[in-house]
Amino acid sequence: MKLQPDRADASLNIITALTAQGITINAVVHTGSLLVPWRGPVQSWACQSVTDLTVEDFTRVADLAPEVVLLGTGARLQFARPQLLQPLMMQRIGVETMDTAAACRTYNILASEGRSVVALLMMTPPPSAP
Repeated sequence: MKLQPDRADASLNIITALTAQGITINAVVHTGSLLVPWRGPVQSWACQSVTDLTVEDFTRVADLAPEVVLLGTGARLQFARPQLLQPLMMQRIGVETMDTAAACRTYNILASEGRSVVALLMMTPPPSAP
């Protein structure tokens, strides 16, 4: 899926493509799961499914102080255990869970509106060849 938002603010991280091979952000292809803040460095994230999620993942995001966090859970929607979201809830940071493609689209809209948004995007590894 190709995503092409307007690029009004060059300091924003903008997602321009999502394929089975990776996520393109600011013309750089990333092949693993990512933490994407509205500004600043895109960070790798060692999470491939909701069963891998930890409180530390959400503490790391809460430290960025966004308004909202988008949790992209791969090809299908899955929910994190509510107790893992405690660091975000304590700081009154909103969390929305959706599949990764929807999270990419929503992230671009919110970032282009000037919102402080962080996307946690899970990329499941491609199946290995037999």
